[in-house]
Order: sequence, then C-alpha cells, then structure tokens
Amino acid sequence: MRRGAVEWRAAVYAGIAAGIIATWAEMLLWWVFGKPLPDMFYRDARLAAAIVLGRAVLPPPASFDAKVMAVATGIHVALSIAYALVLAPVVARRSWLSVLAIGIGFGLVLFAVNMYGFTVLFPWFRATRDGITLVSHGVFGAAAAICYHSLTRRRVYNGR
Repeated sequence: MRRGAVEWRAAVYAGIAAGIIATWAEMLLWWVFGKPLPDMFYRDARLAAAIVLGRAVLPPPASFDAKVMAVATGIHVALSIAYALVLAPVVARRSWLSVLAIGIGFGLVLFAVNMYGFTVLFPWFRATRDGITLVSHGVFGAAAAICYHSLTRRRVYNGR
C-alpha cells in the first residue's frame, strides 16, 4: 500500500468501531458526571434522527422510539464511516504516536465542524456543545485512527 492510499474496507470497519467506542465513552462520561441515563442517549438519538425525520421528533419526552433509534443509528454509522474515510489517508503508514495525535486532533476538529458548523443547518445540536461531547469526539478520532492503523498495519506486515 502506498502512502496516503485508502484501504476502504479497513476504513469502513474503523469508522464503525470508532462510532461504537465513542458512543460508549460518551455514555460512560454521562454516567460519571451524573447525567440521566438513558434520557441523554434518547435525546441525542432524537437530535440525530431529526436530520432526516425533521423537527417533529425533537420534543420530549426523550424516550425510546424504534423509528428514531433506527434512523439515528443509520446516520451515526454513515457519518462515522465517512469521517473515517477522510481520516484514513492522513494516518496511513505513520507511527503509532503520530496516529494517536492525528486522531485526537481530527476528533477535536470534527467537534468544531459538527457543533459550530453543522448547527447552522441543524441548530438543535447546540444543546450538545459541552465537554463530554468534546471528549467523545476526541475518542472517536483516536479510535478511528488506531483501528484503521491496526487493520492496515496487520495486512501490510502479513504480506497481504
């Protein structure tokens, strides 16, 4: 694999894994800081689902809704994959330390783009501008970078 070339399958897997890891990190941080669970999770699912379903899904209560959860999950997975595909060529064939630093930096830039750029189109996401969301974006970037690096490094060194 040449420097900067993307291994698509590895990037897709890295995006999915990073999305799951970041979600679990966010839920753990909500729990640590005494935020109400699962209310926070349901709230964020409604915020994401509203991108496709419209503002009608936003009002409380923040409770389980299968359609909202399915749409929110689809959006989250699609964005996680897309972001990992952007990150992949940047971290390809770099050292572990630089992969980690680039991944965290990418996550922090992603936070700015998502929480300050996309809120022009989807203003309801302003409610999630906080330290927990910032950290979870950093976790996403680090996880995506490390997962992608691990998957591609293994293939390179195993001769595949």
